[in-house]
Amino acid sequence: GVIPNGTDNLCPQAMSRAIAVRLNAMIAPTLNYGVTPAMKAFPGAVSITEEAYSPFVRDILKSLADNKFKNIIILNGHGGNTAQLHEVVADVSNLCRVRILVVNWWSLVSQQTQEVFGEDGGHAGNNETAYVQAVVPEHIHPERYDHDMATVNAIANSWFAVPVPSSIGLYKKGQGYPTFDKKQAEEYFNKVNNRVAELIEDIIRKWDMAKLYN
Repeated sequence: GVIPNGTDNLCPQAMSRAIAVRLNAMIAPTLNYGVTPAMKAFPGAVSITEEAYSPFVRDILKSLADNKFKNIIILNGHGGNTAQLHEVVADVSNLCRVRILVVNWWSLVSQQTQEVFGEDGGHAGNNETAYVQAVVPEHIHPERYDHDMATVNAIANSWFAVPVPSSIGLYKKGQGYPTFDKKQAEEYFNKVNNRVAELIEDIIRKWDMAKLYN
């Protein structure tokens, strides 16, 4: 796309700053690298192996638990990390008796994407572009954008390619192209932050109700 290489870090960082006070939360340092072998060929992309990523995350979570953090919220910015995060979180939660929530924000806010854009989004599409545009508008380059840069994601394992052919991956055909609209970006930013905060509040409330790892 035409958004920063660091988008997967910039979005969760901005999100955490926007909702931390509301949640009475502390913000831990960002883990800047993740698992992205299918996009490793793109300029500026850095990928680490699952064998390196999983134990690194596991040790960090264990250390946070050792420091008596009861609720640990992971704002994930990259789909390639998801499977490893889920596996590690399940292990650490049960081992250390700590409550951990992983939020894949782009999936969570599909309704908000529809509300703002009237259609689905995509990887580096209208949704992700709008969110990071609200954070660092100076690093968005619509003049470099070409409509043909986007590819519709494979459906039901119909095809698989490495490297992926496009950094813009659309969820549905004909939907999700970046709009670069400032007003939409600001509206989307606020709606996303509110939805993520609502989820976290709800999960913690239900953990408390069930008296889980109190």
